[in-house]
Amino acid sequence: MKILVIGANGTIGKAVVAELSSRHEIITAGRNSGEYRVDLKDAASITALFKEIGKVDAVISAAGNVHFAPLAEFSADHYAIGINDKLMGQVNLALAAQGALNDGGSITLTSGILSSDPIRFGSSASMVNAAIDGFVRSAAIELPRGLRINSISPTVLQEALENYGPYFRGFDAVPAAKVALAYSKSVEGAQTGQVYTVNN
Repeated sequence: MKILVIGANGTIGKAVVAELSSRHEIITAGRNSGEYRVDLKDAASITALFKEIGKVDAVISAAGNVHFAPLAEFSADHYAIGINDKLMGQVNLALAAQGALNDGGSITLTSGILSSDPIRFGSSASMVNAAIDGFVRSAAIELPRGLRINSISPTVLQEALENYGPYFRGFDAVPAAKVALAYSKSVEGAQTGQVYTVNN
């Protein structure tokens, strides 16, 4: 398969590329790294990317930013970071991918455990992640040509504990390589409309 991985230079993205590259052709893209540049917040940038790379068999997003802060300090602008970047960026990608995928192709988005297991300072992440999972479940029943869409909802990564560990006390961290298996399941499997949770 020809697989586009957006955010391939991040911790999850690198693990996904390592998992899939031995048996598939991988194309990498990102805002500041990868073979191609794309800004998921800009729908025109996504359209231009697909025009440049042509048809693919799978699209994976391992990208997206959200703001972490105490609820009392949040503003509408802070929430807009996650809404415009991680949520609508991935929705924009899925919308554009409909026309760029070969028949039977797949879209895999990234949400996160905070959609169902919230933490302090994580209200934006919880909101955005839940919205992504909801979008995936709904979009799956409308996609044409046998196209599939799923989301991956990982817990905190072992590789990220140095930076995020204090926010995730009591959570069972997982290695990125294990999370990458869920992306493999989404791309190489047959299910659609699924939220693959990786939390142990």
